[in-house]
Amino acid sequence: MADGYGQQPFYPPVQPVTVNQPYPPPQGNQPYPPPEGQQPNPYGQPQGAGQPPAPPGTVASTWMPVPQQISNCPPGLEYLTQIDQLLVHQQVELLEAFTSFETNNKYVIKNTLGQQVYFAAEDTDCCTRNCCGNARPFDMKILDNGTKEVMHLSRPLRCTSCWCFCCLQKLEVCAPPGTVVGYVKQSWSVCYPQFTIENANEETILKISGPLCTWNMCGDVEFDVLSADGSTKVGKISKQWTGFAKEAFTDADNFGISFPMDLDVNIKAVMLGACFLIDFMFFERSGNQKDQNKTGFY
Repeated sequence: MADGYGQQPFYPPVQPVTVNQPYPPPQGNQPYPPPEGQQPNPYGQPQGAGQPPAPPGTVASTWMPVPQQISNCPPGLEYLTQIDQLLVHQQVELLEAFTSFETNNKYVIKNTLGQQVYFAAEDTDCCTRNCCGNARPFDMKILDNGTKEVMHLSRPLRCTSCWCFCCLQKLEVCAPPGTVVGYVKQSWSVCYPQFTIENANEETILKISGPLCTWNMCGDVEFDVLSADGSTKVGKISKQWTGFAKEAFTDADNFGISFPMDLDVNIKAVMLGACFLIDFMFFERSGNQKDQNKTGFY
């Protein structure tokens, strides 16, 4: 199968489904599947008994229909088997827009039809956010349409300088929480941002190469997703221009992620984690000022 760029794919295809050790079916009040005839709509008005509560600070949204559960697919990642693009919209925090007080980041994750797939929320304390700025360690919870945590991202406190090549940035991705499915690791580079996408065994599956300058007036900033040997482009992570007012006065960014449809669902989840790491490293405010590092120099 071609990968959308006219080349044969250099990434590992989805592994055949087996039923030796399937993920356990949902228990109790978990949201798979929703009641017959009822569409999930946790962020609007309840549609019937047992409707899960909405995460605080969210607004009404149309949700992507819940796909059928798939054997050996982490619960909640079934959505990713049906899409090859994701749109990540960071919510505007008014407190950050008018003051230098850093708040927890929140993101809405949608498909290309505008249907919401996930909701992501940073979980760090006030002191860490405001003292460490965009270099802060964080945990991020990614919730499905029933407010169930299906992915957990963890970024430890590490160095952001290229001179400390032994302690570069790293992000761990778990799905479900407690089960590692992959890592995002910063590669040593002086000028161009470089990252590797690794599976749970820390084997390189994909690479990410960023531009020399990560700031662009009235245009998108693109990070190319490449095959493991770096020879073939298979997707991209792009920071989308959101308008002068929003760019100047907030750190609420929009991103687009594209990847091959038949890419392993676990690696798709790791690519979503890479988007968040790139956002924090290059586009997050520090002390209510845009990150002064606008080149790939770290």
